[in-house]
Amino acid sequence: MIINRYLITVEGIVQGVGFRPFVFNLAISLKLRGWVNNNSQGVFIDIEGNSKSLKIFLKTLEENPPPLAKIEKVTYIINPLINYVDFSIKESEILENTITLISPDISTCKDCIEDIKSTSNRRYKYPFTNCTNCGPRFSIIKAIPYDRDKTTMKNFKMCNSCLSEYTSPTNRRFHAQPNACKCCGPQFFITDNKGKLLVTEDPIEWAADALNNGKILAIKGLGGFHLVCDAKNISAIELLRRRKIRPEKPFAVMGKNITIIKRYCEVNKLEEETLTSIQKPIVLLKRSPEYFLPQAIAPKQNTIGFMLPFTPLHELLFDNGPDLLIMTSGNINSLPLEYENENAILNLSTIVDYFLMHNRDIHIPIDDSVVKIVNNELMVLRRARGYAPAPLKYDISNAILACGPNMKNTFCLSKKNFLFVSQHNGNLENLETIEHYKRNIEHYKNIFMFKPMAIACDLHPNYISSEYAHEYPLPKIQVQHHHAHIVSCMVENKLRAKVIGIAFDGTGYGTDGSLWGGEFMLCTISAFERVGHITAVPLPGGDIAASEPWRMAVSYINYALKDLTDITELVTSMFGEKALTILKMINSNINCFMTSSMGRFFDA
Repeated sequence: MIINRYLITVEGIVQGVGFRPFVFNLAISLKLRGWVNNNSQGVFIDIEGNSKSLKIFLKTLEENPPPLAKIEKVTYIINPLINYVDFSIKESEILENTITLISPDISTCKDCIEDIKSTSNRRYKYPFTNCTNCGPRFSIIKAIPYDRDKTTMKNFKMCNSCLSEYTSPTNRRFHAQPNACKCCGPQFFITDNKGKLLVTEDPIEWAADALNNGKILAIKGLGGFHLVCDAKNISAIELLRRRKIRPEKPFAVMGKNITIIKRYCEVNKLEEETLTSIQKPIVLLKRSPEYFLPQAIAPKQNTIGFMLPFTPLHELLFDNGPDLLIMTSGNINSLPLEYENENAILNLSTIVDYFLMHNRDIHIPIDDSVVKIVNNELMVLRRARGYAPAPLKYDISNAILACGPNMKNTFCLSKKNFLFVSQHNGNLENLETIEHYKRNIEHYKNIFMFKPMAIACDLHPNYISSEYAHEYPLPKIQVQHHHAHIVSCMVENKLRAKVIGIAFDGTGYGTDGSLWGGEFMLCTISAFERVGHITAVPLPGGDIAASEPWRMAVSYINYALKDLTDITELVTSMFGEKALTILKMINSNINCFMTSSMGRFFDA
């Protein structure tokens, strides 16, 4: 019998997914000896034993890892024997200039749902139940390696029962970092809209009853607060719209189960698989002919965004509350998602009647992901919970920070052939969102040990993201906005050859100093030639024309008819005397920029 010793390195999403206990149990079953640990590169395994068993061990690692793990690479070297006497899990360690892939937050698994629904289980009705296969990850991690003392669970000391699970290799909560129970873990509580604590026997049942009675609640969940009300109660929905000053933008809806969602929407096989996946995103679905929910949920839309419960809290809410709930982001319009208790009370008190909150901190807020099935393929419209920060593989060795746009911002880090695209940050139009954006960049730099060699930013000199980029004393790569759009499509579809790219957009700073947006380009990954565009017309007042689209109507009427007739009477009959000011601006070229934007054409 040949005895060997392998030093194995496993790279990929292998932390926070039950990988070390998986390795431990696999080694024990094959009578192998040595140790496993987390490090900032991934997982190290020093293991020795029968060479046949070692080959089975390696094959199992690569082909049948834990369900949440994503193996990128397994390498090993053969070392001299040490003659280990057992197999153990060692302390985590930090290695410089390495990379650790971190799991996104994962929706509650079936086993944990069974735990919270079983009256004989010690986690019956406990809303923070999780295991190595589910629960919070990215939103609670402060640093790597992923251990409890580097998460927001640090302040909750495990009781003896939880510690026994945590240290038992045969338990599915073995080394589950957020492991807790009602005796030692976080707790929920109810306050009024001023933050005054209300004494309740069961805060979640109390909240469910309030929702049944038409109340609006701010509920702290996995990655931040949701604004929640009964999705069948038109009065509650309309009141929420008035209070949030959100007259028409659609609300997302959470359904108790897939059967209920199918009552209101057409759901094909891939849509159902996406709704019930471990990510549990919001999926845009087509309304069925039998749709009879309030039109106020998604005014003037033939689609509606549905999602399923993704935490134990949601499962428990549905046990006693309505079977459909409005679940919209808990924020004031244009401001970031609320995720801290005190700030939520300060900023949301005029919108909600009560708060259902808990005392586990959220380190990084993260919104709900939004997806749509197009031509039988998944299209991610807003990449956030469940998807971020899982990376994209791409052949790039340079460490670059790409700062992203001003609207619907995401940023991206490139490191060792991975692209780490951030979660949705929102529009960089106020101090709060800008600070949120900067904090997220610093967090990504920290957890991925990232030191950029260069900074990529939009060509537009006045974008906040561009101004942020110029604060770095590093080489800058300025990117034309619409070239970036087309290249993103090329990367997503793995295209390397030259393409004809069409970019129809609202605004993008052009290389000629005008504002583009109706562009036809010949593109490679690194260069483009602008070969066509829609006719450029004046943009009166600059960016304000985007929020006052009648200005563009005056501009286009002026462009089309000024050589044929006096348009003064026409534009004043349509838009009043204010249109004359716009005509003077255009004809005098005062505060006007030329634009070929398709978005502004649609406005007109």
